[in-house]
Order: sequence, then structure tokens, then C-alpha cells
Amino acid sequence: MPNIKPISDLRNYGDVLRDVTVGAPVFLTKNGHGRYALLDMQDYEKMQTTLALMAEIERGRKSGEEKGWLDIDDVETHLGIVHE
Repeated sequence: MPNIKPISDLRNYGDVLRDVTVGAPVFLTKNGHGRYALLDMQDYEKMQTTLALMAEIERGRKSGEEKGWLDIDDVETHLGIVHE
């Protein structure tokens, strides 16, 4: 179950930060609506890495559509993979 707290709980920010753990962010509400998310740094870095990977995948997809796709033999040759 998500850990949701009103933003006013930040008056005792130590208590709020204690509740933030890897895989368990704390969501803060303002006037009853979701407003902020507090993440453990490990989760934040994982999210940033995932976003960068997704951007690279999208770049590759666009390149394949615009310039044509490579077949597996071309990829292996480009990477220097030799089958014996």
C-alpha cells in the first residue's frame, strides 16, 4: 500500500524521511491532491538510468525506421562476432 502523507507532516521531516526506503517512496499531498514524491536515492538513480535506456531504445527504433534495419548477420559482423 502506498505511503501517503499530507505535506504538513514535513514539519517533522525526520519522521517522513524515515518512512522513505528503497522501493517505497512517500507521496505528499497538498489540499488532498498528490503533489510530491520522496524517493530513496537508489530508486531515483534507477529511474534516471531506465529513462536514459528508453531514450536510447527510441533513438534506435527511429534510426531503424529511417535508415533501415540490420539483419543479424550484419550486426554480428559489425560487432566482430565470429561463429565457428
